[in-house]
Formats: sequence, structure tokens, C-alpha cells
Amino acid sequence: MKILIDTHILLWASAESAKLDERQRSALETMTNTIYVSSVSLAELMIKASLGKLVIDFDAVELCRESGFEILDLKGQDVLPLKDMPFHHKDPFDRLIIAQSIVNNYPVMTNDPKFKLYGCPLF
Repeated sequence: MKILIDTHILLWASAESAKLDERQRSALETMTNTIYVSSVSLAELMIKASLGKLVIDFDAVELCRESGFEILDLKGQDVLPLKDMPFHHKDPFDRLIIAQSIVNNYPVMTNDPKFKLYGCPLF
């Protein structure tokens, strides 16, 4: 299975695994699954760190590699759904991840209930 993880899932998987439920933890640890981290999530982490909202004292790209996660680069076609997406969610990073999920048909692993309001597949 191919799964796109939301930014908070990446952080929880690396530092606060107790916040993950058993189903999430199992999916992240299943070697036959391909776990994707959007380049949008990496940008979100760096921007929030630059604003002082997060402390990032690690190399986020290296963290993904060490965790066995693949980075999913944002492509031009990934942004096309944004034009018609309703504004249930105002967070531009989450909207981009939702759009990537829709275009690539990868379910998103998230604990954000607003993702359910969109037509993206969810894990």
C-alpha cells in the first residue's frame, strides 16, 4: 500500500510514537507499504522553524531516509485540484497535501478531521 502521511504523523513517528494509534504504527512499520512524506511537509517544517513555531534540530530529509519514508515532490499537476477545492481547511500546507493525495490517489494518514471533508482517500 502507498500512504501519504501528514506532517504531524511524520513528527509523531520520529519523536512521539505514543500519539500514533496501533493501526497507524502498524502501517508505518509494514515493510511492504511505501510511506510518502510530501515535500510540502518538509517546507512546512522549515517555515514553522523559521517563524519560531517549531524547533527543528535535525535534518528533515535525512529523518525521512532513516525512517524508510520516500519524499513525494510536489508536481505541477498536483496543484490543479486547488482551484476547485472548497475552503473547509484554511491551512495551505494541508490543502496542498490533500491535492497531492487526490492526484496520486494515495490515502492520507492524518488525525486532522477536516481532511474527511474533501474527496481525498484517507488511511
